[in-house]
Amino acid sequence: METTLRGVGVSHGVAIGEVRHMGTAVLEPPAKQIPAEDAEREQGRARQAVEAVAADLIARGNLAGGEAQAVLEAQAMMAQDPELMADVERRIAVGSTAERGVYDAFAAYRALLAGAGEYLAGRVADLDDVRNRIVARLLGVPMPGVPDSDEPYVLIARDLAPADTALLDPALVLGFVTEEGGPTSHSAILARALGVPAVVALPGAGELVEGTVIAVDGSTGEIFVEPSAEKRAGLEQAAAARKAALAASSGPGATSDGHKVPLLANVGGPTDVPAAVEAGAEGVGLFRTEFLFLDDSKKAPSEDKQVEAYRKVLSAFPEGRVVVRVLDAGADKPLDFLTPGDEPNPALGVRGLRTLLDHPDVLRTQLTALAKAAEGLPVYLEVMAPMVADRTDAKAFADACREAGLQAKFGAMVEIPSAALRARSILQEVEFLSLGTNDLAQYTFAADRQVGAVSRLQDPWQPALLDLVAVSAEAAKAEGKSCGVCGEAAADPLLACVLTGLGVTSLSMGAASIPYVRSTLSKHTLAQCERAAAAARAADTADDARAAAQAVLSGE
Repeated sequence: METTLRGVGVSHGVAIGEVRHMGTAVLEPPAKQIPAEDAEREQGRARQAVEAVAADLIARGNLAGGEAQAVLEAQAMMAQDPELMADVERRIAVGSTAERGVYDAFAAYRALLAGAGEYLAGRVADLDDVRNRIVARLLGVPMPGVPDSDEPYVLIARDLAPADTALLDPALVLGFVTEEGGPTSHSAILARALGVPAVVALPGAGELVEGTVIAVDGSTGEIFVEPSAEKRAGLEQAAAARKAALAASSGPGATSDGHKVPLLANVGGPTDVPAAVEAGAEGVGLFRTEFLFLDDSKKAPSEDKQVEAYRKVLSAFPEGRVVVRVLDAGADKPLDFLTPGDEPNPALGVRGLRTLLDHPDVLRTQLTALAKAAEGLPVYLEVMAPMVADRTDAKAFADACREAGLQAKFGAMVEIPSAALRARSILQEVEFLSLGTNDLAQYTFAADRQVGAVSRLQDPWQPALLDLVAVSAEAAKAEGKSCGVCGEAAADPLLACVLTGLGVTSLSMGAASIPYVRSTLSKHTLAQCERAAAAARAADTADDARAAAQAVLSGE
């Protein structure tokens, strides 16, 4: 009998197939004692396993590239954490086996993270995956991961570790569903980059029986269990119609009456550029530069290395706009040489621009490298700072850009409610705004973007978040400056229309979403988008806002 479940849709498309469950976690190793003379040998085994797992994660990142590479390299750093390794060796010295020492040391660190507030608790899934991989290698058993199958399937998991999501084969994994996670979790972002339909935060997903046929709608978040032939046909027809519409849509982003809305790509490095170009991106709206700094947590990359990487991206968009975000370190992206290790709540501490202003040499080197990378290229370079709180922050960043001799527009990201509320003041110092809706939602609702339990508050359709977008866009219009969105909100085609109606001047997203947004925008006038925006802001909940906008745009 057909039943319908609802989670949070995070990646467009429809997948219909049989359920396959993620491989089970590694079993707890036995707590047996070893003779004292075996301790050194066991410590060596532990170190070798840690290094092998870290190397495997880095290799997976190199294969995947872009956003996945940055995430996996951060996991490799976690595996090699010197304090964690010292704890492992202490436990082995008093009689634990290598595998038990790893298991117990990670358990202690896990408890610290889980009790350190929601932001750090969101990293527990990544830590568990690293532990499982090390213990599996020590026990000589298969790594936990996606199931082996010769036939395509829909993957079900409690949560998906970045190492698994990054290398999913879209030819076999038709889509995936997880019990945990949120719309801006690592897995959701990587799913969109892969173009795999995905639904997260679905309670009871693990109870779906192996082999059951389900239909996953990654746009609506609906899961149809044992769908009828009629339902399957309807979903397949809708997917085919959507695919045809995408194929017919090309050119610059614009509403049906010609109002231009440049559609830009979010990229994590040079490896993301081909997909962006193929999708017809009109430039880059968010170039995350963290990937360069994750290669070595002990020191910043050289100026020459930065110039080489930046130039590869800038040269791919002649006459296009490339917006570079300077290093956003701290919180879930710690770097040993920059970020303090003892902050009680890193999300509310020294992060982003705050970190760079505390280390002006790192900021100066990056800005100088960007200036050199852009020399002689016909590209419109724009550089923005993350985590700007007020006009003082904006002025400090603009002054640093001028001192570095940067011939580019300087901008500020709006990720903190104070920046939205005082946007007009900030625009006295910079030339554009870019809304990072993922963090803006996190700080507006005090809801960690990695915690599935608060995912409803991370929904970019929340009317309070739309209010902050509107305030920012209105301030930019009053100052005659631009205001784009580079958060995941821009990847939702319906919400893209609403953002346009709120006055946003450009939209930046993962390359896979650009055709969907272009096609949907082209079907509606600017006036319709403005009416949909007003209807969404008048609602009290995210679901009601989405429904109200849909009603306006569908002519109901």
